[in-house]
Amino acid sequence: MSTITAPSATLTESQVHEAADRLVAAFAATDTAAYFACFAAEASFVFHTEPRRLDDRAAYHRLWAAWVAEGWRVESCRSSARLVQIHGETAVFSHDVLTTTSTGGPAETTLERETIVFRLIDGDLLAVHEHLSARPSEDQR
Repeated sequence: MSTITAPSATLTESQVHEAADRLVAAFAATDTAAYFACFAAEASFVFHTEPRRLDDRAAYHRLWAAWVAEGWRVESCRSSARLVQIHGETAVFSHDVLTTTSTGGPAETTLERETIVFRLIDGDLLAVHEHLSARPSEDQR
């Protein structure tokens, strides 16, 4: 299981970074089981590439499975410009992600901003919401 067990109800920045690192590493490896183990069942997802919000982990898992069935995979994913904000048993993690994916043809690289909300649930630090948005390039600002 890819969750982080927190020793107390008060989170630390290092625990949030560790949970985020596991999630990003599982995504970068296209490791379906490890990646989805990082999310609570009731997690919601907002992706700028999708027409509607995904209201739970199962909905995202179905979408992910369809992508993988079409030959999609992650080649690499790098996290930078990281910020952790802790609010008791909840933490907001935001960062920039540079991701390269492929579907058997030429690879595509995207630079996006992502916010992941983590919550301590029964001693495990799980993601309960993820929001991915396009990041404008420096010359678009």
